[in-house]
Amino acid sequence: MTAVAELRRHPVKSMLGEDLAAAELTAAGVRGDRRWAVVDRETGRIASAKNPRLWRGLLKMAATADGDAVAITLPDGKPVHSFDPDVDRRLSEVLGRPVELVREVPAGATLERAVPEQVLAAGVAARTAVEEVPLAGGTFVDFAPVHLITTSTLAAIGAASPRGAVEAARYRPNLVIRTAGSGFVENDWVGRELAVGSEAVLRVLVCTPRCAIPTLEHGGLPRDADALRVPAERNRVVPVPELGPRPCAGVYAEVVRPGRVERGDAVRLLG
Repeated sequence: MTAVAELRRHPVKSMLGEDLAAAELTAAGVRGDRRWAVVDRETGRIASAKNPRLWRGLLKMAATADGDAVAITLPDGKPVHSFDPDVDRRLSEVLGRPVELVREVPAGATLERAVPEQVLAAGVAARTAVEEVPLAGGTFVDFAPVHLITTSTLAAIGAASPRGAVEAARYRPNLVIRTAGSGFVENDWVGRELAVGSEAVLRVLVCTPRCAIPTLEHGGLPRDADALRVPAERNRVVPVPELGPRPCAGVYAEVVRPGRVERGDAVRLLG
């Protein structure tokens, strides 16, 4: 049965997230997802591990939603909270740059996305070409409020990797969908609607172009260049015409009808 295998939320952009048993899907996505971000005080840009030379350290911190606030576990295991008076100082010390934790999206907010193939070739600490990317719709999401990936896609990437597996967490999805097919099955969902559980309906918009983030260390997960190299070799898709072919894994979706979703809920293609 096609069903929700995992539900995930990332309260702070580019930090590790949390597994959920259930969640509310709103027009803005999973409630509490990507509601906070770190801003580089020198440039005004949103800090994102899409530029790993500067910001891969974000993936060594974990964030947990706490109502309208957020709790963060630093790399040394110590906690810091969004309402702590020294939160910005402590994050700046970890990241090695002056930063500020924010909940409101700055006007004209952008982030830098390193060209992923250059990161693969030159390494995460190298200076590479970057693209300046505007954020979508006054939120901290990159393109759409919900990101999905299937177990079929994860199995296809894992089967072509030397380790024989790849972790869903590397791709930072909100929903991992258990599927029976083989290969990158969600490619065929673009333009269609999905019913998730008894209430929520999503519309799949585009395949998700991958950046360098899946290759990076994620907490205790080591670097894995094949998490990007395999999609680059086996699933180059044109997500939108102006981008051209990109390595893709997963799909972006918008919320057509909000509702509660739970791990194990059935997922059905409509129409």
